[in-house]
Amino acid sequence: QPKRHSQKNGSKKFNQFKTETNMREETKYIVVHCSQTRPSQDIGAKDIDRWHRERGWLKIGYGKVIKRDGTIEQGRGDDDVQAHVKGYNHCSYGLCLVGGAKEENWKEPEDNFTAEQWEALKKELENLLVKYPDAQIVGHYMLDEAKTCPNFNVREYLLNEDIKNYKFQDGLTDDADLQELEHNDD
Repeated sequence: QPKRHSQKNGSKKFNQFKTETNMREETKYIVVHCSQTRPSQDIGAKDIDRWHRERGWLKIGYGKVIKRDGTIEQGRGDDDVQAHVKGYNHCSYGLCLVGGAKEENWKEPEDNFTAEQWEALKKELENLLVKYPDAQIVGHYMLDEAKTCPNFNVREYLLNEDIKNYKFQDGLTDDADLQELEHNDD
C-alpha cells in the first residue's frame, strides 16, 4: 500500500490518494466559474469530468455545470468538498458556465454566455441560496486575482439581477457590514 501524504489546503487536510470526497462543513461562498471554452463547444459535466480526471483529480471539480442551452448538469455532490478554487474548496460551492473564451482563441476571455445560461444561472443561484443561505456569490477572480474567470463582472451582475433571498445583494456586503447594521438597530 502506498505511503499516504497529506497536504494543507486552506484549513483542511486532504490526502493525495483519496478515492472519495469528504463532506463540506460550511459554505461561505458560491463561486461562479466558466469552462474557458469556445462558444461553439457544446460540452457538459461529463467532458469536464474527463478533463479533470486527466489532470489527476478524483472527478469533476464543480458542483454544477450550465451548458450552452441552459441545461444544468450535476457534477460533484452538492455537499462534497469540491475542487475549483485553491485554498477555498473546504468552504465553497463551484458552479461552472460553459463558454467564456473567444472562438478564434480559447485563451482569450470573452463574456459570451447565452440567454438560456443567464436564466439558468439565476435559477440555480436561487436554488443554492435556499440550501446555503449565508453564502456570498463571487466570481473565481474575486478569490484568486490571477484569474479572470468567469470572464464577466459578477458584482455588476449581482447589482443588476434580483436574486431571490440573497442577503448580499449589492455584491459588496460582508459579515462586518451586517454586524454593523445589527448594532445600529439597538
